[in-house]
Amino acid sequence: MVAVGEADNDAGMARILVTESIADGGLDRLRADGHDVDVREGLDRAGLLEAVRGAAALIIRSATQVDDEVLAAGSDLVVVGRAGIGLDNVDVPAATARGVMVVNAPQSNIVSAAEHTMALLLAQARNVPQAHAALVAGRWERSRWEGVELADKTLAIIGLGRIGKLVAERARSFGMRIVAFDPFVSADRARLMGAELLPLDQAVAEADFLTVHLPRNAETIGLINRELLLKAKPSLRIVNVARGGIVVESDLAECIREGLIAGAALDVFDSEPCTDSPLFSLPEVVVTPHLGASTREAQDKAGDAIADMVQLALAGDFVPWAVNVDAAEADEMLRPFLGLAERLGRLFSSLSVADLSSVELRIEGDIAACDTRILALAVLKGMLGAGDEPVTYVNAPQLASEAGIELTESKSSVAEDHVNLIAVRGGGRSIAGTLLDRTGAERLVEIDGHGVDMPPAANMLLISNDDRPGVIGTVGTLLGDAGINIADMDVGRVARSGGALMLIAATAVVTDEVVAALRSAPGVTSVVSLRG
Repeated sequence: MVAVGEADNDAGMARILVTESIADGGLDRLRADGHDVDVREGLDRAGLLEAVRGAAALIIRSATQVDDEVLAAGSDLVVVGRAGIGLDNVDVPAATARGVMVVNAPQSNIVSAAEHTMALLLAQARNVPQAHAALVAGRWERSRWEGVELADKTLAIIGLGRIGKLVAERARSFGMRIVAFDPFVSADRARLMGAELLPLDQAVAEADFLTVHLPRNAETIGLINRELLLKAKPSLRIVNVARGGIVVESDLAECIREGLIAGAALDVFDSEPCTDSPLFSLPEVVVTPHLGASTREAQDKAGDAIADMVQLALAGDFVPWAVNVDAAEADEMLRPFLGLAERLGRLFSSLSVADLSSVELRIEGDIAACDTRILALAVLKGMLGAGDEPVTYVNAPQLASEAGIELTESKSSVAEDHVNLIAVRGGGRSIAGTLLDRTGAERLVEIDGHGVDMPPAANMLLISNDDRPGVIGTVGTLLGDAGINIADMDVGRVARSGGALMLIAATAVVTDEVVAALRSAPGVTSVVSLRG
């Protein structure tokens, strides 16, 4: 894998391979950002393995299979973007092992999926497709296609996440009673959605209708099976617009044929595309070909969202919807501190720390109440970024482990001198910073236990010197002779040593020759070049 921006150094852009249909708006935004968007729809396996070589990003939908072989061929990949929610076709652990970020667009199709769930719920309750097919075939069959009302019926929602919540809202407007099964949702939160949490068996037993809103994984595959359906009322109708394989299709067909449940409506199947299934011959079943996200609005949202995520990943920024970054999504309070945390990590690593095996991240103030794992990743990203290996939020923990670095966190809700404070300590060195409340500007406030007050900069010098006249002038003259201006400076006394400390922000890189000249200058005891 190469560092972001190195896929095409001359042009300053990265090649982005797009293998499936994505809304033009998102792709145009990537082109406007200077990237080479290479659209290659309909690639076979060999074509994909060839096309992915040299690409910094790969954008897909549900048809392109991204496994370890593809990731190995795409050795320059920084990010794989899935324009949609599901990641069944991406080997996320293999991507993580290779330091490749995987992002999706989890909010792009939630409204469309919820609305399609309601469409199938109504179609199943009122036999809409069956009656339509009969009428266009010349048969007027009013009595055969008698339906049922949704009002006063019990709907069991299996999975009370974003889509399940929207379905609950819409089903309540039809006068339905809502029960739900979701082991990750508290009873109080479910109650706020108007739902009663029940064990899975009980939810199925009480339901007249059941909708599925779960990811496909080892825990959910085969969840809705014959054994579970034997607990249901004969009036139960099942709707699945989530993922194929969660409902065992052969068991479902048998239960409908035997009259154990009343019917089903499916948008997804265990293997897709699916054009032959025992369910297709049953008049009690309504099917659609994975249309849950097939609205113009959802397609536009997915294309726009994945373009934004890929842009952030290629720029080396924090990506909110990265599925293999070991951190919670940074909320609005925490996000402004990500840049500061990364810069503190870079500055800390250039303090000539003797022993980096044990580093502490200290977080104080209001932000300590947040899930701050992303700040730890940002610090590691900054600390390790000076090496040859490109560092991302994905591979930072792995690279730290390989380097023998253990980063621990400590927190306090109280910051003595600032509303919020981030400090990095280890090997006898330390550095701390904050954001100014009014402007949000970054500020260094402590280095090696000495209070300072100045903005961080790309090129900085930390100079220890005798506390006597003329030393500051000497330093300024040496920098001036080298054509380096002083953009900012903080000077203070060090009480315990009787010396003084200078922190200087330089306007250009301070060369090793200039650093050597400063170290040999009268009154100067040490010089550390800091790269922020």
